[in-house]
Amino acid sequence: MTAQTGATTPKMLRLDGVTVRFGTPGAPPALDAVDLDVAAHETVCVLGPSGSGKSTLLRVVAGLQHTDEGTVLLDGRDQAGVPTHRRGVGLMFQDHQLFPQRDVAGNVAFGLRMRGSSRTAQERTVAELLELVGLPGAQRRAVASLSGGEQQRVALARALAPRPQLLMLDEPLGQLDRGLRERLVVELRRLFRELGTTVLAVTHDQGEAFALADRVVVMRDGRVAQSGTPLDVWQRPANAFVARFLGFDNVVEATVQGEAAATPWGKVPVPEGTSDGPCRLLVRPAGVRLTSPADGLPCTVAARTFRGTHVALLLQPAGAPQIEAACPLSEAPETGDRVGISFAAEDVVVLDSADE
Repeated sequence: MTAQTGATTPKMLRLDGVTVRFGTPGAPPALDAVDLDVAAHETVCVLGPSGSGKSTLLRVVAGLQHTDEGTVLLDGRDQAGVPTHRRGVGLMFQDHQLFPQRDVAGNVAFGLRMRGSSRTAQERTVAELLELVGLPGAQRRAVASLSGGEQQRVALARALAPRPQLLMLDEPLGQLDRGLRERLVVELRRLFRELGTTVLAVTHDQGEAFALADRVVVMRDGRVAQSGTPLDVWQRPANAFVARFLGFDNVVEATVQGEAAATPWGKVPVPEGTSDGPCRLLVRPAGVRLTSPADGLPCTVAARTFRGTHVALLLQPAGAPQIEAACPLSEAPETGDRVGISFAAEDVVVLDSADE
């Protein structure tokens, strides 16, 4: 699937049919004919399980990995044979890779020195960036004295200092605790919009990707499984793989006839306009409504988990797969209780049945 951007928006990055093979001949490729566009000033986050090819994709764009087939274009220019340091890209890694022997200013100014910027220009840019990332006046601080979050900010300032045409982030917040990650991702989105930065990020953290990105790309086995806005991907997973990767387990085989589908859970309403025939259905937990056992499909509460904003219930119907429901804490039944369930059509998604 090729990621599409608006026709009037220039493409900062374009991958056409990029294939990378490792290991023995005949082994599955790490990247398999990947097409991907990133528009100028757009933030794209690539998600996927281990081995899906997301980090290889980043290395290809950076010039750290040879391609067997396909082309990589940056601002319309083919990057074949162009070394990393001449591609005009910024790199920021999970482990920061700061220089411990240099102070904060020395780290941030590294790329500027490599480009031959004057000392005055270096000092001005370092001060501006440290202000932007929330570390004003930190120029003389030692790297070892910084917290993990502060080191991450210094690494970001260093990556931004040469004003790269494309900033690439590899698990940028992966080593930070959740609270700090949630705060920094908001700051990063603000900063990228303020600077007009074009960003390609790789992360395993779905919350991070959906909060940061203008567009999310989900990869599987070296291919793009789905690309779209965070809202589109979340509300309409393309297939069972994407649905399960996003944490939705209520996926079953179904046969649509008219306004409902026959499933192991009985009749489930489907969105208006759904074509008749076999398919896979996703029922979001929010679309599983609790009723009395007499008014819906009878189930036993097998487990319940407090999720902060709601309670997740694992329900066991007789002779059918378990199903997850979500309900307010005040309405949550106890483990072992008997309940009934019905389904809301607005939380039912018809999935591509040909993905597995």
